[in-house]
Amino acid sequence: MNARPKETLEEMLRLLGFQATVDVKDIDDGIRLDIQTDDPGRLIGKQGQTLSQLQYILNRLLFRQDNSVPRVIVDVGNYRNKSRQTIVDQAMDAAEKARRYGDIVEMNPMTAFERRIVHNALKDHEHVESKSVEIEGTTKKVIILRPKG
Repeated sequence: MNARPKETLEEMLRLLGFQATVDVKDIDDGIRLDIQTDDPGRLIGKQGQTLSQLQYILNRLLFRQDNSVPRVIVDVGNYRNKSRQTIVDQAMDAAEKARRYGDIVEMNPMTAFERRIVHNALKDHEHVESKSVEIEGTTKKVIILRPKG
């Protein structure tokens, strides 16, 4: 692998004015880079948007250097794990409503990353199926859960 995820992220953070260290962890579908900094809130941003954008830019840079580089997840202060669990809990609650009432349940608009978490959490659910649907007139997408028939 020609791309160097840890070093690239450390340089990005340095150029952005952050004093931070980065730890590398191998995960199932790629690499997770955990950032330690005294100012995690600034890196996370509102609803994790800054962290998501940093991750997106990093992955784009790495892919340009080496298109065989594995997917890189960027986390700070264990934000992603906490956020992932919240999203999974919301998906399970919505699935239970769809099952209980036998009707379609629409979740709030989510980023592609969040929708992927929901679809993975529900892929083997025996009572509901999930589908991403674009909100008419926008570029936003929601997940629709419907009972399996």
